[in-house]
Amino acid sequence: MWKADWVDPRSTALLVIDVQQGFVNRHSRGVLPAIARLIEGWRAAGAPVVLSRFHNKPGSPYETITGWTRLRTPEEQALAAELAPFADEAAAVIDKDQASVFTPEGAQLIRDAGWTDLVLCGIDTDACVYDSARDAYHNGYRPWIVTDACASTGGPQYHDAALQMAARNISPDHLVTSEIVLSRINGTQGAPA
Repeated sequence: MWKADWVDPRSTALLVIDVQQGFVNRHSRGVLPAIARLIEGWRAAGAPVVLSRFHNKPGSPYETITGWTRLRTPEEQALAAELAPFADEAAAVIDKDQASVFTPEGAQLIRDAGWTDLVLCGIDTDACVYDSARDAYHNGYRPWIVTDACASTGGPQYHDAALQMAARNISPDHLVTSEIVLSRINGTQGAPA
């Protein structure tokens, strides 16, 4: 069920997950404007924005189990150019070597801030965004996935599959659009269709 007051700048944070140069490709590039609009709207409302950056350390499970060795260079790890200007004004930047933002430092930040709702966007919907939303749910926070501000580097089929999993395992009511989020943070009367 839609809760009209869920976007409260005092208790809701926008988590921008891993929008980094190494994750921007032909499948994910299209969401960058929506993510930038979300951040701008969020900041204008005085609400906290948290950015995360993934670092694939040598010897990680990504390397040893799946053979994936990307996101190692500073160029790949850098925030996408469209987001770099927001880093200095973010409430925090979480550097992580796992998919979820619920690292010990990330979990502590969220707990200390007293946030109850976490609005998630970023790349990859089927990995870091989904894992962060699932961990938020299991830790007693309300995760909201902004469907049009997420993408998968693997293509739309992976994005869609992750949203199906989130609808089943979290709630279809927790899948929202950027239009809905921005209308709520700005206090207008938007509501899901």
